[in-house]
Amino acid sequence: MSAPIRPLHLAVSIDRPGVRDAEPYVRAARLAERGRLDFVTLGDTLGPPRRGESRLDALAVLARVAPATERIGLVPTVTTTHTEPFHVSNAVSTLDWVSNGRAGWTVEVSATEAEARHFGRRAAAPADELWQEAADVADVAARLWDSWEDDAEIRDVATGRFVDRDKLHYVDFEGPGFSVRGPSIVPRPPQGRPVTAVDATRLLPRAAAARHADVAYIRTGPTPSPGAVRAARDDLHARLRALGRDPRRIVVLASLPIALYAAADAVALADLAGSWWADGVADGFHFRPEDPDRDLALLVDGTVPVLQHRGLLRSFYPGGTLREHLCLPRPANRYATARRTA
Repeated sequence: MSAPIRPLHLAVSIDRPGVRDAEPYVRAARLAERGRLDFVTLGDTLGPPRRGESRLDALAVLARVAPATERIGLVPTVTTTHTEPFHVSNAVSTLDWVSNGRAGWTVEVSATEAEARHFGRRAAAPADELWQEAADVADVAARLWDSWEDDAEIRDVATGRFVDRDKLHYVDFEGPGFSVRGPSIVPRPPQGRPVTAVDATRLLPRAAAARHADVAYIRTGPTPSPGAVRAARDDLHARLRALGRDPRRIVVLASLPIALYAAADAVALADLAGSWWADGVADGFHFRPEDPDRDLALLVDGTVPVLQHRGLLRSFYPGGTLREHLCLPRPANRYATARRTA
């Protein structure tokens, strides 16, 4: 059967607490890619590891995964608290380049006093201030990605000109917590702007998602409630419309914990996913496996084939970038548009 006009989007967490070797992450991403999932996520925090746990930098791990995969999107969590927005923008942009346009990032904040002491730069701040700062970081990151026009690179050996300086732009961002002049030191990413994701379950990050997110997660507990997810999605869409954004330009994923013990559980998950998607509860799902090896294998070899057989899920990647997987357009460069208008 052909894929539906409104596609069902699937993503999965490949978190593996305590794992230091990159290869398990590579294997998990390749398995998810075999299932034609849109992207994988990898969580991260700025807090000290718990006893018996080692923690790797999520963005660096997925930069290692990038050359070992071909189509799957790569979305690490990046904490905007205690970090420099200019460096955050460059790091995510670099991941987009090394993955040939498959990068995104999940915006997160660091809220605890213990994490603030661990980092040692400032005291913990209230959640509303942290999420306002996170929104500002997402804003300035997008501006920095636009600070190079797509054809700014000349690479003219004869004249010795590498870039057209008229196509590099200052961003001149001034916020309550930081200022950034720009331009970026990295050329505009292949996607124009890598995909920005926010966990919009709670109201404060939901406000940031309404302004800046391309993807929003709505988390559920062990007993999923379609009504709660639908209500959060409707509220998010209302916020987008109030800001002049088109709700069709954001992908809302129900983020579900899964524990699949056999193929018949896997089929039940396909039933739930198909039912929620058909009822318009969400645009797709972000799965959080209890057991990374067992659950991802059953998801790919059990749930995915059922959804494909029912015509709800594609059997191939129609494009190469994460934005293409998510049916999101490549954003126009704000500075190029303004220059042409002027």
